[in-house]
Amino acid sequence: MGVLEPFSPDPGGISIEEVSYELPEDRIAQYPLAERDGAKLLACAGGKITDHRFTDLPGLLPANTLLVLNDTRVVHARIRFRRATGAVIECMVLAPADGRPMEQALNDRGRSRWWCMLGNAKRWKGEDLVLEDQGRRLAMSRVDQQDGEHLLEFSWEGGTPFLHQLEHFGAVPLPPYMRRAAEVDDDARYNTVFAERPGSVAAPTASLHITPQVLQALARKGIASTRVTLHVGAGTFLPVKSPTMRGHAMHSEQVRIPRTAVEQLLAHLGHGPVVPVGTTALRTIESLYWFGADLANGANPPQLAVDQWRPYSGQPEVPVKDALQGVLAWLDLHRLEAVEGTTTLLIAPGYRFGLADGLVTNFHQPRSTLLLLVAALVGPQWRTVYGHALHHGYRFLSYGDSSLLWRR
Repeated sequence: MGVLEPFSPDPGGISIEEVSYELPEDRIAQYPLAERDGAKLLACAGGKITDHRFTDLPGLLPANTLLVLNDTRVVHARIRFRRATGAVIECMVLAPADGRPMEQALNDRGRSRWWCMLGNAKRWKGEDLVLEDQGRRLAMSRVDQQDGEHLLEFSWEGGTPFLHQLEHFGAVPLPPYMRRAAEVDDDARYNTVFAERPGSVAAPTASLHITPQVLQALARKGIASTRVTLHVGAGTFLPVKSPTMRGHAMHSEQVRIPRTAVEQLLAHLGHGPVVPVGTTALRTIESLYWFGADLANGANPPQLAVDQWRPYSGQPEVPVKDALQGVLAWLDLHRLEAVEGTTTLLIAPGYRFGLADGLVTNFHQPRSTLLLLVAALVGPQWRTVYGHALHHGYRFLSYGDSSLLWRR
């Protein structure tokens, strides 16, 4: 079993059991609070833990902070088909079959192929399945299957985008630890108030607490923000089954970072902390750093593609400024206004952060890669943080309470 020591050269040797704790079932929030910003907020800075409300966030951040927000939008990715026998086949739409950008594939007309997860798959004999409602019809056929996922083709008439079919026939894909079906209120509450770019099957939950009033209070204090996109995949809920992280494959997720965000990050260097809101925003900007580091080391990839082990490869480190300047030069060379691509970046103890100085995040599942990320940020003190939250009545997971953690 690996040891959670700072700057370990081989996080592959870490066992997921090292980020295990007992989470009582009744501490998992099944519904959001009536007010988004009414959540508790635990702050951990310099080894000291204090309790607040989320509305206190602007007062807990230095005025020269740059917040990074993930503007992805959760789509109705869960569709329930029914066989003639009555058996329900539940489909979770994950990623376009051909690796195209999520938003482009969601605009397909008439026909679209996606990799999906299926519930009750053993009961499906492979015949075409059809949903009909209010004069609309959506058909599903199986093309292939691989590594537990199914390549499915959806077809419909009327020339409307595939996104419209999902919104009509599908439901919000609440995580499995919410032991209930999605309800009407989840359409809004499982999305942020600034959700813009459709493509996620899970919410960037740390941002669910942000309200227009909180954004206004941040602006009054002079706290700036920038927006990036990471479309959250179902892999965020998949358990780690291997004895060590070396045997765990991170799921690929699509990212998009506008030129303006790269410019803001570069201009902000040396002027104050960078604080992502959510692990997805953190992984996005850290993936941007590694993309820039590869460019600075002479690579010229066609798009961003960060492997989970890239930070631990032993390649020479690159100053953050050089990495971001390299990204801007790459954008100029290719005449692009955004960096797009995929990341499987694993952030675990031993990781050296390039851009993130702190993190606003909810409380995560035991034995999860998200909790490994928290352990990488705050070190062994994560146990004290989570023990405090459990002892003081914090609500956990997607609809739960929040924390503001500073990098040790």
